[in-house]
Amino acid sequence: MNSVQTIFFGIREYLSPVLKNSKFKETGCITPEEFIAAGDFLVYKCPTWNWESGEPSKRRDYLAAEKQFLITRNVPCLRRVKQMEYIDEDAETQIETEDGEEAWVATHSGRAATNIEEIAQPIEGDEDEVNKRISKIVLEDINDKEDVDIPDMDDIPDIEEVEDEVVEEDDPAALGNGTSLDDGPSDKILQVRTYDVFITYDKYYQTPRMWLFGYDEHRRPLTSTQIFEDVSQDYAKKTVTIETHPHLNMSLASIHPCRHAQVMKKIIEKMNEESVKKFELLQQQSANAPQLEQAQVRVDQYLIIFLKFMSSVVPTIDYDHTISA
Repeated sequence: MNSVQTIFFGIREYLSPVLKNSKFKETGCITPEEFIAAGDFLVYKCPTWNWESGEPSKRRDYLAAEKQFLITRNVPCLRRVKQMEYIDEDAETQIETEDGEEAWVATHSGRAATNIEEIAQPIEGDEDEVNKRISKIVLEDINDKEDVDIPDMDDIPDIEEVEDEVVEEDDPAALGNGTSLDDGPSDKILQVRTYDVFITYDKYYQTPRMWLFGYDEHRRPLTSTQIFEDVSQDYAKKTVTIETHPHLNMSLASIHPCRHAQVMKKIIEKMNEESVKKFELLQQQSANAPQLEQAQVRVDQYLIIFLKFMSSVVPTIDYDHTISA
């Protein structure tokens, strides 16, 4: 099944044209050049991320040879999703997308975080208040890294299910060595998993795509079943599937990008709408107010926002500190 999918996805990507003109504000899609620009900004602001060239035979000619994909290694994952403590207000919030379909948003939005105090506070109020809290956290993290006033946004939809079934533990992604993973130390000892997190450019969907490869506390590769323990259950085996990495000879867990563009378009629209309101207010208060363009979302900030969105899918993988410290 996995090999058939790999062949199909490979043909589909090969036949897809390369996006030439910038459309990140209009559609949420980005060109390969914009992906590299956003990757350079991420690497500059967050040195834990690095560019990689991958296997020479798998390099895409529309990307620079030395900038085929991004990776951050040994990201800690201290607990499983089912071990997270939730409050009543942490329940998922449903909204309708533009096509009338329901989508999940703001999953586990009240969970504790090591570097964002506000996310640990109880969230009270209706759906708008929940979304505003999530928006505030996203924007404050971006502003911490850039001397640009980025406005609030209040509506983050989610990615939908894909129809592909997931290959289970016998998948190559498991890389099992035949040994039991239950022969470790006592449960009283903290079992720390780590992940290598990859970001590639998906030519077909014209958006970034996240990939995960996990290790247990003994540095043994995790099985696909174990990886799904670290994925929000609204996404496990649905939007998170096992597929072949486009630049490496291995299969990894991947967050399917079928709705990434729509999500990013909504985020950018909301942020830019608020920037207009903020600009008009500043213009009334001071003649030396900054130009409107300075408050607009820039394409090189794309991956910073993208990673915040992805944290709702993998809430226990603590890569978020790399962009908000």
